[in-house]
Amino acid sequence: QVQLVESGGDLVQPGGSLRLSCTASESIFSLYVMGWYRQAPGLQRELVATITSGGRTTYGDSVKGRFTISGDIAKRTVYLQMNSLKPEDTAVYYCHAGKFGFDYWGQGTQVTVSS
Repeated sequence: QVQLVESGGDLVQPGGSLRLSCTASESIFSLYVMGWYRQAPGLQRELVATITSGGRTTYGDSVKGRFTISGDIAKRTVYLQMNSLKPEDTAVYYCHAGKFGFDYWGQGTQVTVSS
């Protein structure tokens, strides 16, 4: 059982930046993939960004060029750097990890972009 703990969600003005963190209960190198998804009220959960144990990254179309995912193996932590935030980025952001065909989710952290 992999446990994921997110932090960093906050209220930020449009154009601002935030960094989300997700710390895993085991080495992130042992996890095939980690990533971030988000869900806004009334909408389906959508992909934000993922990173594999080999360092390969993917991004959702709506965040390309603004968000960056990275990992720190020593800290067992994956980060999501979010720049040029827009009101439509407002959502609960969930950390995800995949290992041996199983999916693990964090509890979510709220990001609100508003003036």
